[in-house]
Amino acid sequence: MARHNDIGKWGEQMAVEHLIKAGYAIIERNWHMPPYEIDIVASIRGRIAFCEVKTRSDKNINASEAITPKKISALVRAAHVYILAYDVKLEPQFDVITVNGVPDDFIVEHIPDAFLPPLRTY
Repeated sequence: MARHNDIGKWGEQMAVEHLIKAGYAIIERNWHMPPYEIDIVASIRGRIAFCEVKTRSDKNINASEAITPKKISALVRAAHVYILAYDVKLEPQFDVITVNGVPDDFIVEHIPDAFLPPLRTY
């Protein structure tokens, strides 16, 4: 496995541990229904959280910059498919978690309810 994949897996594990400490219940990790994917699906206080995790080994790089409008759109579409597939009745929220650094020296930043799904116009 490539080093960036190892860093990504480690970052997702750190994100899961952070969410659990924050009171979230983990429902799914790396959920896939091609072409859709969600890093972490969790629940807290009667809401379902669709979490996007970005990991960078360099603490000076802003990992949240990787949360582009295209990425937001893809996560919202994936969440919509998930909600329909599992008949989810909980109110959704979209969380962003960034992990910057390496196992000996890292920072986890969690932005709960980071954005609202963009409105589509036709």
